[in-house]
Amino acid sequence: MVRFAAVGGLGVVVNFAVFNLCRALTPLPVVRCSVIGTVVALLVNYLGFRYFAYRDRDKGRPARQFTLFVVFSVVGLVIENGVLYAATYWFGWDSAVQNNLFKAVGLVIATGFRFAVYRTWVFRPREPEDEHGRNSRATPSVTR
Repeated sequence: MVRFAAVGGLGVVVNFAVFNLCRALTPLPVVRCSVIGTVVALLVNYLGFRYFAYRDRDKGRPARQFTLFVVFSVVGLVIENGVLYAATYWFGWDSAVQNNLFKAVGLVIATGFRFAVYRTWVFRPREPEDEHGRNSRATPSVTR
């Protein structure tokens, strides 16, 4: 959990830095800037999770792992930016402070979701091996 928090903390810094730079330097709408920040942070997070936080987890089938990461990350992105969208466009809370506050609220909710699914589905524990180094849950081979 500490390694997840360290990688996630770096992701939060990247997310908010890109978001606020985008808000300040471009004419893009606030939610679009937030999505850009989220995507950049997710790329940083994937590398951090794969090679640091969950480095002891199963490394087999990296394409499947990355696909699941992207799918669940998109769900988290919708959660995170949905809160900001609602605050900005439904309630009219559109100052810089309000944007950052509601982005943070959405990020907290999305982080809970991401922690659960990344740990369970994306960066799965390694399968136990038998004394011959084979996966003990694999279908046993028939010997004659």
